[in-house]
Amino acid sequence: MLSKIRTVSLIALASALLAVPAVAILVGPPWISIEYPVNPHDQTMRNAFLVVHCFHHSEPVACPMTGTAEGIVNGERRSIKLSFTETRRTGVYALGRQWPSEGVWTLVIRGSATAVVDLAPDGQVASVRVPSRQQDGWTIPVDVSMSEIDQGLRTRASALAVRQ
Repeated sequence: MLSKIRTVSLIALASALLAVPAVAILVGPPWISIEYPVNPHDQTMRNAFLVVHCFHHSEPVACPMTGTAEGIVNGERRSIKLSFTETRRTGVYALGRQWPSEGVWTLVIRGSATAVVDLAPDGQVASVRVPSRQQDGWTIPVDVSMSEIDQGLRTRASALAVRQ
């Protein structure tokens, strides 16, 4: 009986020791990155405008994806809910174009963190940023307010109107 208890205890101890490195990998903040242009040779990403990668620290993880295309078209503010398609890779989501070509647009993509993607007048990606702050040696993602997005859109729309 004592031998069985000792064996079970050793198995439990070995399991706990082996589990520690796996947990240590997931320590740290979440992150999100945008892939653009998309690899045209991957069939699961064909017709995608861009691809979103979710991470917990350095490990790809599945995460709930939401987002909106925020725009100004003919002087009117617009908001379009985005839908994402899972790919064959963990934590990788394809986004097809779901907003019109006219107007000024910013994509607000929320997964493990928030990415803000400003689109150029020609419809291509002009910039990508993940709002963040530094803390204890980590880059920590922070949320972005819709008022910040709105202000950025209005500034870009005004600049575009002056150039035309």
